[in-house]
Amino acid sequence: MKPKTEKTDKKIRNKKQVITEKDMWVLRLYVAGQTPKALTAFTNLKNICDEQLNGKYSIEVIDLLKNPQLGAADQIFALPTLVRKLPVPVRKIIGDLSNTERVLVGLDLLPAG
Repeated sequence: MKPKTEKTDKKIRNKKQVITEKDMWVLRLYVAGQTPKALTAFTNLKNICDEQLNGKYSIEVIDLLKNPQLGAADQIFALPTLVRKLPVPVRKIIGDLSNTERVLVGLDLLPAG
């Protein structure tokens, strides 16, 4: 039996990273400061992700009061706005995300209708 080499360990780690990155959901929540609506949106998003995505997600909160230029790339016109970057296609959901069914449909976690 061949002993594991450092190269073999590295290959295994890289393979795990590819699988992890492939399954990963990348979400951005655009807000304007810590308003009650922004805090509600984050709490609702975190609860939905914890229940539906089994830890395979990342949430980046972007405060447009601190970095207004960051909203231009995703064409943000209302706040709070959730942008699903991965998996593609990109999806946007505006509001405090309190309507869980609407959010699940918007994220393609629940069929529409």
